[in-house]
Amino acid sequence: MLYLGKVTIHPSIINVSNYIHPLTLEAAAQVASNLRSDDRREVEEGHGIPSALLPSIMAHNPSYVYFTVPDGKTAGMAGVGEEGDIWMLCTPEIHRYPITFAREAKRYVDSRTESLLWNIVDVRNKAHLKLLKFLGFKFLREVKHGPNNLTFIEFCRVRRR
Repeated sequence: MLYLGKVTIHPSIINVSNYIHPLTLEAAAQVASNLRSDDRREVEEGHGIPSALLPSIMAHNPSYVYFTVPDGKTAGMAGVGEEGDIWMLCTPEIHRYPITFAREAKRYVDSRTESLLWNIVDVRNKAHLKLLKFLGFKFLREVKHGPNNLTFIEFCRVRRR
């Protein structure tokens, strides 16, 4: 998942989790240099963005976060744009602590106040598809996207009031 947007940070999520932190340039560089292969492929082939550019693109938005796992290693980064466009990029650390990571991702998504969260995901990124389903997102349709015209799946989650 990827979108380069802006939104205000929700400090409440930072205060209730030991594993969710405001995104720093250092954390963004750690994620970008250690992306899961499916995430790297999605960013580079699907969106046409060299992964080496991610830290400079992502770390300057104060609303974005990064995730760590119990041993302190960086597991991913995420954010939500002004229009509810949610994104996440992960390292292989998510596979070492899958339950912790999934719970923290759920805590992050559940903390969001937007009435609609949405984006697209590369159909080949099976770990993200599984996570999105766990997080309560619905898959809407397949779309062709990016410089290589790859198949992505549009997804969304509507917040019930």
